[in-house]
Amino acid sequence: MRVRFGAVILLAAIGGAAQAQSVSALKGHNSNAPVDFSADRIELQDRADRAVLTGNVDVKQGDMTLNADRLTIAYNSAQQTQVNRMDASGNVVLKSASETARAQFGIYDLQKRLVTMIGGVTLTRPGQGDTKGGRLVLNLNTGIATMDGGTVAGQRGRVTGRFVPPPRSN
Repeated sequence: MRVRFGAVILLAAIGGAAQAQSVSALKGHNSNAPVDFSADRIELQDRADRAVLTGNVDVKQGDMTLNADRLTIAYNSAQQTQVNRMDASGNVVLKSASETARAQFGIYDLQKRLVTMIGGVTLTRPGQGDTKGGRLVLNLNTGIATMDGGTVAGQRGRVTGRFVPPPRSN
């Protein structure tokens, strides 16, 4: 089954003091590209305009892949099944050609072209290092990736990371 994307999202807001920004390899990602998915099970909830995929969920759109234990796809059936939002939970992994983000939850807003990952987020760029925090927002329009520490049990978290500088000649 192929689905064409373009729609709306509300972001889950988790406050945080520390922030880090970088440019994502997903800048300019084609959110109108066809989406292929597979899962162990799919449940269509037509009256609620959503589909729930569970078990080894794999989603691919262009050069971006998403894996999770569960994915809820919200759509508008009045507009030829236009997908608005995808909510992923459990072992969420988002990959591009040069970076991998892992978290407990992920939200993909197709109209605003934002991906938000929440809960124990790690952004890895092989050979360049990694960054960890509570929330990551990837803006697919600008390519800006913003991470903050989030809040856990009323305590503000921090962004941590390791950057690997390139070899330099003296």
